[in-house]
Amino acid sequence: MEEFVFARYEKLMPRIIKELESRNITGYYAKDSKKALEIALSLIPEGTTVTHGGTMSARAIGLMDALSNGNYNFVSRDNNPNKEEVYLKAFSSDVYISSTNAITEDGILVNIDGTGNRTAAIIYGPKKVIFIVGRNKITDDVDGALKRARNVAAPINAQRFDAQTACSKTGSCGDCKSPDNICCEFVFTRYSREPGRMHVILVNEDLGF
Repeated sequence: MEEFVFARYEKLMPRIIKELESRNITGYYAKDSKKALEIALSLIPEGTTVTHGGTMSARAIGLMDALSNGNYNFVSRDNNPNKEEVYLKAFSSDVYISSTNAITEDGILVNIDGTGNRTAAIIYGPKKVIFIVGRNKITDDVDGALKRARNVAAPINAQRFDAQTACSKTGSCGDCKSPDNICCEFVFTRYSREPGRMHVILVNEDLGF
């Protein structure tokens, strides 16, 4: 069964990459996590300042470990108790690592955030943004992407952070206004006005939430 799933996305992902290119976003195809890591590191020169959002996909391919152990100025909230300081440093960083809650087949990135630090850095600040995106994040259209972000990614993240939200209890969006709400900011990225700033690595594996 896996070989047929793999074959489907092997055909689909180059089409998405063309759509991304039409939006001034550079796309890459990686057949697996090993190749994704290789591509990501090729986009990050040694000695540069690198920051990241709460991406499980980048962790899954080994990128966080590679940055921690490599010749980079890796500013991570994992080893800095002052998260606000790390969030602010992201805006002046050379490279920002993220994933996306969903991506449409025509290349639109959809992200939801609670604090807004991740979505803000995606929009503006870092010189380069690299998205690590597993095939499980691909949806038909924006409506499907939004549904995925709210009803798949958000409930899992709410449970991961022990947030007291409706979705953490039911597993699907309750359109809540809880103080722990992790769906405060909605960002749709449909075009990059800065050539060479946004890079999307599509990985033919399920990664993250």
